[in-house]
Amino acid sequence: ADLRRNKLGFVFQQYILLARTSALENAELPLMYATLGAHERRARARQALLDVGLDEAHHLAHPHELSGGQQQRVAIARALVNNPSLILADEPTGALDSKTSSEIMKLFLRLNRERNMTILMVTHELDVARFSGRIVSFHDGHVVGDEPVGRPKAASA
Repeated sequence: ADLRRNKLGFVFQQYILLARTSALENAELPLMYATLGAHERRARARQALLDVGLDEAHHLAHPHELSGGQQQRVAIARALVNNPSLILADEPTGALDSKTSSEIMKLFLRLNRERNMTILMVTHELDVARFSGRIVSFHDGHVVGDEPVGRPKAASA
């Protein structure tokens, strides 16, 4: 439980946000299991939302008031609040348009570069996979390829 709580962040394709809570409260949720006071939890959640590009105006919005890209940013902020070493992302761009997908990949690249976070991402989209430094391919549960990406796709591409 400590490993999951302190070292791992999870990002899902369908966001899995609580409908009756604000973006700030959704981002704060993993900290409810930590031994932090309410003020510290709120400050860390607020900073995580700012880190993923959601300004203060969106912090009190509920999921239905946000676009798909904004909802995914809340989900990423929720994964970041514990400052994990590893983010596990399951089809994080699968429900997004190509422009928003590129923005999310740019965010992941920045987290990897600036915070030295490892991002392990599952995707069926080759364009998204090309943002990574390494692609491991599976077929029917077996590894069929493991290749470094010579020139990863730049976030501006």
